[in-house]
Amino acid sequence: MDGLAPASGFLYWVGASTVAYLALRLSYNLLWAFRVWGLAHGTEVGPALGEWAVVTGSTDGIGKSYAEELAKLGMKIVLISRSQEKLKEVANEIREKFNVETRIIAVDFGSVDIYKKIQADLAGLQIGVLVNNVGMSYEHPEYFLDIPDLDNTISKLININVVSVCKMTQLVLPGMLERSKGAILNISSASGMYPVPLLTVYSATKAFVDFFSQCLHVEYKSKGIFVQSVLPFYVATKLSKIRKPTFDKPSSKTFVKAAIKTVGLQSRTTGYPVHGLMAWLFSLMPSWLYLKMVMSVNKGIRAHSLKKNKKT
Repeated sequence: MDGLAPASGFLYWVGASTVAYLALRLSYNLLWAFRVWGLAHGTEVGPALGEWAVVTGSTDGIGKSYAEELAKLGMKIVLISRSQEKLKEVANEIREKFNVETRIIAVDFGSVDIYKKIQADLAGLQIGVLVNNVGMSYEHPEYFLDIPDLDNTISKLININVVSVCKMTQLVLPGMLERSKGAILNISSASGMYPVPLLTVYSATKAFVDFFSQCLHVEYKSKGIFVQSVLPFYVATKLSKIRKPTFDKPSSKTFVKAAIKTVGLQSRTTGYPVHGLMAWLFSLMPSWLYLKMVMSVNKGIRAHSLKKNKKT
């Protein structure tokens, strides 16, 4: 029995150290969350960074809400999206509501030959904020080889979700560096934080956006440029096909109002306090359990979608 004493003592200290580490980690997370979400503070974005804000995918959802929030702060807005008519409608709405100048650029981010046109249209503008929001997902969760029109879908997902972020950054960053100030907000997804089977290509492209943003922030933060990766869970938008906002699935306006306050505080954020809690809970789960749970949920959504499509 005496031989067990050293072993039990060792196990005791391992357990005590683990509990202490977890307690410190929880305390730190709670204090940081209180600083970000609980304390009143102004946003770090606005005309002081530059007159203009450029927002891609800006006619609906999160992109439109970012454009409105930035206009509310007094920034002039460049809206970039595919539909000329929708762009005109949103531009007029923002101009009348917030009394700021607006411009529109109609391009399809599914193509790669659009960036010379965008560069020409942005020439001479003092751009303080870039919101890389344009994105594309699947029609419904699906096995990789069963994705309809797979070749075209792969190209579009990469061009819209990956190439657009790199190319828009390439166009806008030099002007920010000349003034030693600017903010680039890249809208990723929680599916870029954790892998999501049956949304494989989408999840992988959003992981690229997250890694790209983290690296870029470290490269340029000393030069006055703040780069943020925004990783929301579900938001009630057309892209997510969620019509009615709930406590954990906020409207795009509610989400952006919270997310924009994290600029300057968090270079990597879920953008919304409930989503922050969800991310923390997922981080505690073993990866095998998380993947099994997500696979089960997405298989259910897939089956429901396929059944619905057969009826229509």
